[in-house]
Amino acid sequence: MTDEARTHEAHDAEGRTPSEFADGGHGVEQSRRAGPSGPEFSRPEFLPAGETAPAGTERPRDDVWNRSDDPYGHGTWDRERHGQPELLRHDASTAPGEGDPASSDPGRRPVQGFAQGPGPAHGSSPAGEGWGDPSGRTRQETAVFGPPIGPPPPAQAAGMGPGWAPPPGGPGLPAGFGGTAPAAARRGPRTPTLVILAVVIALLASLLGSVGTYLLTRPTDSGRDPSFSLDKAPSGSNVRPPDSVAGVASKVLPSVVSLAVEGGASSSTGSGFLIKGGYVVTNNHVVAAAAPNGQIQIQFNNRRSTSAVIVGRDPESDLAVVKPNETFGAPEITLGNSDNVVVGDPVIAIGSPLGLTGTVTSGIVSSLNRPVQAGEENSSDTTWLSAVQTDAAINPGNSGGPLVNTNGEVIGVNSAIATLGRSVGGQSGSIGLGFAIPVNHARRVAQELITTGKARKSRIGVAIDPSYQGVGVRIATEVTRGTQPIEPNGPAAQAGLKPGDVILEVEGVVLQDGNELIAMIRNRAPGEKLTVKYQRGGQEKTATVTVGAAPDQPTPEPS
Repeated sequence: MTDEARTHEAHDAEGRTPSEFADGGHGVEQSRRAGPSGPEFSRPEFLPAGETAPAGTERPRDDVWNRSDDPYGHGTWDRERHGQPELLRHDASTAPGEGDPASSDPGRRPVQGFAQGPGPAHGSSPAGEGWGDPSGRTRQETAVFGPPIGPPPPAQAAGMGPGWAPPPGGPGLPAGFGGTAPAAARRGPRTPTLVILAVVIALLASLLGSVGTYLLTRPTDSGRDPSFSLDKAPSGSNVRPPDSVAGVASKVLPSVVSLAVEGGASSSTGSGFLIKGGYVVTNNHVVAAAAPNGQIQIQFNNRRSTSAVIVGRDPESDLAVVKPNETFGAPEITLGNSDNVVVGDPVIAIGSPLGLTGTVTSGIVSSLNRPVQAGEENSSDTTWLSAVQTDAAINPGNSGGPLVNTNGEVIGVNSAIATLGRSVGGQSGSIGLGFAIPVNHARRVAQELITTGKARKSRIGVAIDPSYQGVGVRIATEVTRGTQPIEPNGPAAQAGLKPGDVILEVEGVVLQDGNELIAMIRNRAPGEKLTVKYQRGGQEKTATVTVGAAPDQPTPEPS
């Protein structure tokens, strides 16, 4: 058998043996003998196993095998073109030129994948080896094709180039067809390549994990559910116990009003409450801007408004009474007794803080008899009060509104708040320290303002020594700015007090400074009797002082 050149178009019979042609393969032999100038061989020439090529015949070295003859589908095996040595099969039992076609033609390569046909061996080739007869004829001395090894050949396969031959020692070959040793195995990837590949895989895994986590945790939609619905509101009642905050508020609110005052270049707002006779009690500093020719507008809880006029005001007690033109059927409020109030009692403040009408806040009585300077600071209308302290929220606008107990009774008139400092606008919010004028003092002053237009000022007729730093309050010893230490024939003089005496207590309340003594006296009505404990010459004594009234001062009239 010889390796001859073969084109892809030859007979278009890839994958068939020469015996399948009509001429039984002799046409190929004739075309081969046509010489170099003849047509290109379309199929290789096969010779009997014992026949050698004619002498002097030179075969081309660029023979090719059709891919259809490759039982492994490996394609071109041109070892000369790839710089690898040509491997020729030389069995130990066959010498070159003795029955081995490879010895007579150095350009041929052994064909692996053929089985030894039946019949005895010929030449010097051992049994089981040699070249078979590809014509398919039944010959005792000719090998025939055995079953193909490996997958079937692909259809219409192309030639693999000159010098091609199947790989030696392919897997699955029968014993005795090993040929030469197989080529060395391909070298695997180097270590740096593996490291880089591992890093890339790790990065991709991390990225894919992050993307997967995002996809699993992201909101799948906007959260809207067209079929979603909530249960209906439970049935109930808005009726509250009368002593609850809500019950007290519903009782008191109709009697609380809001005041808006305009007076020339100044204005103010505040609160008030309606008393017997259709009068409204409020703070003096709320309506002071309307005296004498300003305007006052009062709004009731039913949001109906009317104008009002000043009936009377008392700067020292920071109280005033105004008369609205209409009350719109609003009920009068109930006045309580501030002497029955104790620290810890629950209280409710109602008014219009910051213009928010009908505001209700609650708290307790924090302290009693707290000396507080009411009214506008550093003005002639300021005074000191013995006030009820509360932690119910009181803010600017609450002034003049009622502080009531759980029975809805007024126990004080909201008048002042303590602050940590002034804000940019000149006001500051509540810090839980609010002060109210005791209602017993407000009752007396309101009655006097309504009946006479003036309120009496309570006095005991003593001058206080401001330089004294000890316990209690010491009566001055010298005349100060034309004022005697003890008013001649005044309440203190009649009780036996003298200049230099130190007043320690009034009605059992230990005094801390002179302002506290002034506030306690002014909260008492003229004619009330007070028990006073004092110290003279290192000895403590007790006296009973009857509160008097300051003489009336003439009211200046415009000339």
